[in-house]
Amino acid sequence: MTAPAPAPADTAAAPGYRPGRTLPLRVEAVRQLRRRRTMVIGGVLAAMPFIVLAAFQIGGTPDRPDRTTFIELATASGPNFAATMLFMGTGFLLVIPMALFCGDTVASEASWSSLRYLLAAPVPRARLLARKFTVGLAFSAAAIVLLPLVGLGVGTAAYGWGDLLLPTGASLPASVALPRLALAVAFVVVAELVVGALAFWLSTATDAPLGAVGGAVFLTIVTGVLDAITALGGLREWLPAHWNYAWADALQPQLEWGGMLQGASLSVSYSLVLLALAFRGFARKDVVS
Repeated sequence: MTAPAPAPADTAAAPGYRPGRTLPLRVEAVRQLRRRRTMVIGGVLAAMPFIVLAAFQIGGTPDRPDRTTFIELATASGPNFAATMLFMGTGFLLVIPMALFCGDTVASEASWSSLRYLLAAPVPRARLLARKFTVGLAFSAAAIVLLPLVGLGVGTAAYGWGDLLLPTGASLPASVALPRLALAVAFVVVAELVVGALAFWLSTATDAPLGAVGGAVFLTIVTGVLDAITALGGLREWLPAHWNYAWADALQPQLEWGGMLQGASLSVSYSLVLLALAFRGFARKDVVS
């Protein structure tokens, strides 16, 4: 006597089940917004312009040596203060929210032993990753925008509204400076995309959120150190860190696109590869957490 064949595992046949309705973006966004680390990182970035302002008030107006940077021009106007905050954040400070929001999202579910329950809901794996990364990227972009935006408000209140003075000695009218600053911030978001994709890939490969976030930050620091080695010559142009400050080209009297386009294309290319690895690896992963 032969045993009856098992019923096919067709989750789509379950009454009321629609894969496209599982894990809505709104639900995931609210879950991430309520987490303590979201509030902490938002509070830190919002407080940074006030901390820098207090430092300038205590220490006085920055000196202006022969080689002038945005920091020496911070007290010239509100737009200058916003550009200074972006200058200070680029390279490390703005790496942290990108790595945190994208690297913590999947690994934290695994560390809480809730990832397998999400998949048993069932949420398709590709949809789960797409929702997680979309929300993480949105929160990262909001964090990056928050720093210069608060800086613009704080700087305008402290130093007034005026033209954007440039390190070259030229200036941009405020009506021109604001769109240029928005372009610079948009480039920073795209440039940091590779950090988010790296952290997200690590997040799908480990159950330790700190390992995913810390690994992405550590590799970012390593690429920054390698970029400082001039002996590497043209090889440095293949490092994402090499283009971190290409946003300054948007704040030139004549807008220059070359560096920003190269930096953005390199970041997007690396990100697509890393995301492909994340989706491919997670699709085959035996989730037990």
